[in-house]
Parts: sequence; C-alpha cells; structure tokens
Amino acid sequence: MDNVTINIGGGFAGLLTIVFIVLKLIGEITWSWWWVLSPLWIPVVMFITFFIIIFLIWGLSELLMGAGF
Repeated sequence: MDNVTINIGGGFAGLLTIVFIVLKLIGEITWSWWWVLSPLWIPVVMFITFFIIIFLIWGLSELLMGAGF
C-alpha cells in the first residue's frame, strides 16, 4: 500500500497565522486583522525590501564605476 501524505502547512508562519486567527475569533486578542495576518505578509515585504536594497546598491556601484570613482 502506498503512503499518502497531505501537506497543509506553510511552516512556522502558517502555524502562527492559524493561531492568531483562532485567538482573534475567540476574542483573546483585539488586534486589527492586518496584524493577525502579518505572518503572511511580513516575509513578502522583507523579501521585496531586500531586493530593492540590492538593486539600489548595484545601481549606485554601476553609477560610481561609470563616473570613474
């Protein structure tokens, strides 16, 4: 017989989001829904910010190298 596995996770962020949603729904926390769902969007914002910084550094280095500095 084949083993069947079902992955419904998303790692730590997914588990934390589920915990926050349950706590919000039972009234244990009074946070806004933005903060309840923050484990989902904060990593995305950090990823985008990281690449913006990398591209800015790369662009600045290209600008300085082209200017002869």
